[in-house]
Amino acid sequence: MKPIFITGTGTDVGKTLVAAIVTEALKADYWKPVQAGFSDGTDSLFIQEMISNNKTTIHPELYKLKMPASPHLSAAAENKEIKIKEIINHLPKTKNRLVIEGAGGLMVPLNKKKMILNLILRLKAKVIIVSKNELGSINHSLLTAAVLKKEKADVAGWIFTEDYQNYEDEIAGWSGFPLIANVKHLPVVSRETIKEQALKMRPLLKSIL
Repeated sequence: MKPIFITGTGTDVGKTLVAAIVTEALKADYWKPVQAGFSDGTDSLFIQEMISNNKTTIHPELYKLKMPASPHLSAAAENKEIKIKEIINHLPKTKNRLVIEGAGGLMVPLNKKKMILNLILRLKAKVIIVSKNELGSINHSLLTAAVLKKEKADVAGWIFTEDYQNYEDEIAGWSGFPLIANVKHLPVVSRETIKEQALKMRPLLKSIL
């Protein structure tokens, strides 16, 4: 089975929230290979706190870096270098579906030469793009889609977060990638609300992934 890669149109667009919902919906395993910054907790810990099912395994980060910055800078600050080959070699061995969460957007550097995009392509992953409905999101979203199309990545579709102006149908139409779901603003993020969203999304996710 192809891994499912959660990427976004930028930072703080809701990737980890969506990763929790998708992981819960599919009862999949979860892996964040590169965590840059963890003073406020890691994405893996958030997922662990939000998952209700007993089938999901949270696999430990390969690179757990202190500085909250672009991964290549965080790694350099610790005299380390992130290597895509090493990530591939440490891909969790599981018979379950695997959800992988990226860092930032497609063009975030992992090292001086390689980006998150290069990792996605090497993994031959099925991509879910997370876009936050906010001012500027059309441009960010369509640029992300253009890069994925150019590289002929295997894109499952879009999951949108929040509800500013509701651009979803237009972005999906312009990009040529289907709309999977919209996660409207959640006043409370908890196991219960994640499970509720997962149950709504499960039938479609199972049919396309």
